[in-house]
Amino acid sequence: MNKVANALYASRKILLILWIILIIGFGFYAAKLPSVLGGNGFEMKGMYKDTEQLLVDKFDVSEAQIIVLFEKKDGASDSKFQQTIAQYMQKAKEKSDASKVDIPTASNKMIKGSTAYGIIHFNHDDGTMDKRVEKIRTLSAEEKEMSVKLTGGPIIEKDMNTASQADLAKAEAIGIPVALVVLLLAFGGVVAAAIPLMIGIVTVVTTMGVVYFFHPYTELSIFILNVIPMIGLALSIDFALLFINRFKEEIQTKSVEQAIKITIQTAGRSVIFSGLCVFIGLAGMLFIQVDIFQNVALGGMAVVFIAVFSALTLLPSILAILGTRINRLRILKVSEQGGQSRWRSFATFVMKKPVTMTIVSLIILLVALIPVRDMHLEIPSSEALPTKYESRQAFDTYNDTFINKNTADVYFVLEAKQDMVNEKPLTNAFTFIKQLKEDSLVKQVDSISTALNVKSSDQLQAMLENPQISAQTKPAVDSFINGHYMLIKATLDTDQNSDQAKDFVRKWEDKHSPFTVHIGGYPKFEQEIFDEIYEKAPYGLALVLFSTYVILMIAFRSVLIPLKAIIMNILSLTATFGLLVWLFQNGHLGLTQSNIALVLPVFVFGLVFGLSMDYEVFLISRIHEVYHQTRDNNVATVEGLASTSKIITSAALIMIVITGAFAFTDVTPVKQMGVGIALAIFIDATIVRMLLVPSLMKLLGDANWWFFTKKRDKSSSNEQLKS
Repeated sequence: MNKVANALYASRKILLILWIILIIGFGFYAAKLPSVLGGNGFEMKGMYKDTEQLLVDKFDVSEAQIIVLFEKKDGASDSKFQQTIAQYMQKAKEKSDASKVDIPTASNKMIKGSTAYGIIHFNHDDGTMDKRVEKIRTLSAEEKEMSVKLTGGPIIEKDMNTASQADLAKAEAIGIPVALVVLLLAFGGVVAAAIPLMIGIVTVVTTMGVVYFFHPYTELSIFILNVIPMIGLALSIDFALLFINRFKEEIQTKSVEQAIKITIQTAGRSVIFSGLCVFIGLAGMLFIQVDIFQNVALGGMAVVFIAVFSALTLLPSILAILGTRINRLRILKVSEQGGQSRWRSFATFVMKKPVTMTIVSLIILLVALIPVRDMHLEIPSSEALPTKYESRQAFDTYNDTFINKNTADVYFVLEAKQDMVNEKPLTNAFTFIKQLKEDSLVKQVDSISTALNVKSSDQLQAMLENPQISAQTKPAVDSFINGHYMLIKATLDTDQNSDQAKDFVRKWEDKHSPFTVHIGGYPKFEQEIFDEIYEKAPYGLALVLFSTYVILMIAFRSVLIPLKAIIMNILSLTATFGLLVWLFQNGHLGLTQSNIALVLPVFVFGLVFGLSMDYEVFLISRIHEVYHQTRDNNVATVEGLASTSKIITSAALIMIVITGAFAFTDVTPVKQMGVGIALAIFIDATIVRMLLVPSLMKLLGDANWWFFTKKRDKSSSNEQLKS
């Protein structure tokens, strides 16, 4: 690190100029990032996606649909209501260049009382969907007989993007001013307090500009807009706090050049190790081949890299130029000695009763994790959107009025080696339909059999071979048969989110059949996402745990400290998930009752496991420094806690403020993520660091440094032999 420190100090002015160029360049593209974001990120390569494409290609199923919800106004007659709806749908088709429209009538059950819905179909989404929606919205304003609301996938996605941007602005409006107050309390001066915020903003803007260039190669989820600022601000400010605090200590007795170099060698080393831990925690998500995990991993890894890079290049350049002026504009008198004395007393008190403190800490964590057993995970849907959005209101009304929530539709596309209307494929298809009907979970089967009211393949074969009948039945046949393919829809007697629905599609995917069986529908979508996460997450977990252990072992020359840190981290994170279930799933403390977003455990673990290691690295680095000088574990623990606790507490508080500000946002998964990270950091900064760390350091004694001690003793012995 000595050569690195010398090089960074010598290049300080050049680095500052380069950063100004980077900020201007990437800032331009950061502003364009929201325009290339879309969808909730739950996309993956698999049978569901392939089947959906088959439905589009072979059975004229539209790629995108807009649902139009109509509600009759008082005084309008039923006939006038239906007539106005038909006129509206026709105008909508013409204005938006839609492929077709489904017009509601009493006969097709798309009208119930004073409520009706129509569907506008689009064969392809060529990037002009927003313009098409706006054209349809102009029609909505013209209607007097009824109210018209638009919903459906494209509109919900657009509103989710808008809501995410609004959430980001709201979180920043809350988090940044409070973070500034915490920084002022930590440093006492405006200049020192402003620099971490500036570094955080530079990191976020630069990363968003970098991530913009990912969009040609991967679908970018709208949640990136929240994840990058959440991680970037918190992590950059943490790094800057540690760096500036050490610089302020060193500059009291050394020149600016010496202070910068020592700070890079000590605090800079801690930043590299802690950044590496966060980077690996996020890299673990790459195993899960679902777009949202790939997005968050790539965006998160990018922001971590840039946060470390800015902390090691931009921040030293600024500090080198400022020098002693870092203490300018002081508005608060901050006593370093008083704070260290209080933390020294507290650490000494805890270490006098290590067994009691360990037991108390573990009891608190174990009680908090009890609700985890009742955790119910679900994929975020329209319910994640705030109720103030028209698309959410319309979708809720549509679901409540027209959709049977106790059933689920599964689509089977049978692919034969020859034309489906031949004798053998038809016979096998009717056998398949018969087996489907016999399944205890199947409520109804819609197929060519039900469409033409035929009971056997022979009867259908005869009908198809009769030219006169064949001409009459062609529309129905085309709906279910296209060349080598046949479509069958099974309606299940269970909720589409249920475990029974997922088990059903798993069973039929593995069922032996003379056909290549393609399965689609929402249960298949959920089953693939859940299975991908459950199957691949353990690989990511193994990578994170093993890599973190090795990194910390190398950093601290210890076998036990990394193991202890990992176990404490897992305990505190599990307790966090328990509290999230209690808060959200059970609806406590005024929070709207909602299931836990499926992505949350993976996200929070990936993010917080690395983030909380920051504090472990900062703290143990200082303890290790003192132990190396004194060879006394108890003294090292007390002094390490005393010298770092104030700045680590400030860093944790800022992390809680920045991420906790997202608790006041409206998009449910983002709210859950913000609360989850804030809770995890709070538990880590209080129960773990204040109670468990000093207690376990005391109980383990010199065994904490077993690896370090052995190496040092061996070196000493060799030196004695040589002499």
